[in-house]
Amino acid sequence: MINISGDDRPGVTSSITGILADHDATVLDIGQAVIHNTLSLGLLVDVPAGIESATILKDVLFRCHAMGLQVRFLPVTAQSYEQWVSGRGKQRHIVTLLARQISALHIAQVTEIVARYGLNIDRIERLSGRVSLLENGTVDQRQKARSSVELSVRGFLEDPTDFRRELLQLANEADIDIAYQEDSMFRRTRRLVAFDMDSTLIEAEVIDELAKAAGVGDQVAEITERAMRGELDFTESFQARVALLEGLEESVLQGIAERLPITEGAERLISTLKKLGYKTAILSGGFTYFGHYLQRKLGIDYVYANELPVEEGRVTGKVVGRVVDGQRKAELLQEIAQREGIDMEQVIAVGDGANDLPMLSAAGLGIAFHAKPIVRQSAKQSISTLGLDSILYLLGISDNLAPGQANVL
Repeated sequence: MINISGDDRPGVTSSITGILADHDATVLDIGQAVIHNTLSLGLLVDVPAGIESATILKDVLFRCHAMGLQVRFLPVTAQSYEQWVSGRGKQRHIVTLLARQISALHIAQVTEIVARYGLNIDRIERLSGRVSLLENGTVDQRQKARSSVELSVRGFLEDPTDFRRELLQLANEADIDIAYQEDSMFRRTRRLVAFDMDSTLIEAEVIDELAKAAGVGDQVAEITERAMRGELDFTESFQARVALLEGLEESVLQGIAERLPITEGAERLISTLKKLGYKTAILSGGFTYFGHYLQRKLGIDYVYANELPVEEGRVTGKVVGRVVDGQRKAELLQEIAQREGIDMEQVIAVGDGANDLPMLSAAGLGIAFHAKPIVRQSAKQSISTLGLDSILYLLGISDNLAPGQANVL
């Protein structure tokens, strides 16, 4: 085992592996990381029979000395190597920390849980971009900052539910997000992302905005909140709310659509997904008028929502067709996946309300976004501290690969 550390510079790896190549050595394992311009390079090397290992070590030592690097050699027995090889069959897991700022305490608490479950950390990687302390000094800039660290861990979990529950409890106590996933082949091969619209893709409930314009804001808001908490049947509550909109002028709709606040990170997320070839969809219990507006603005592929009938320039207050409730969302998600030839394990669903739970459960990766407590507890993953573009971190995509924020250097 050869460990090399010191100031990073071009050509270090090439120079060292060149020496090994001259002696016909085989590289069994290699890993390299650079933290704040400091290099850490490790190589596990098999020296051919008949070759003096001392000669190789001497050449490597002299080369490192010439480059101002430190080097350490560790003999590895055949038994130790075979034990290492046997570990490749262990389960692999990904634990992702997300917050405006990740502290040493956060990492200490998460890694303590990882260790207590007998898991080994193979790799730790910062996914978020570099942050300037000078440029990140104002309150507004700190509120827009984002930080993410990914841990790749290995080991057997008898009951992943307990492990996930402890991480969720810590996340709630520490006011950060912690995502746990199995490191399967599907993690990096997702192909479809479906979003709820209200309070997910936009920071508003459209029906509440319509109700304010119609002068029935308080009545509709109360029904909406109870429905999102799962206290009322969605279809019945939806019909009751739409009925209160009867007589609202059609001209009001465009103004509301133009004022809809897009959720932080939504535009960056969707533009990145499009570049990567993902399909995107809006599956909403809201209205198609506003869904199609967002489709044009953001470049969404599919939109399914409820019609808002208008006659003689005014909203009728009636509901036509099947209401897009929780069950319908799950069905539509499966229909889109089937149409696109996508396995459900390759599907991501994002929502905030109780009526989103069926589609979150149906998707390979269900994400409760700034969601109600009942949804956070039931969903596979939860994001409550960052914007929508933090979903990229759950896919293992770093800011270096998907730039788009001022503090990424």
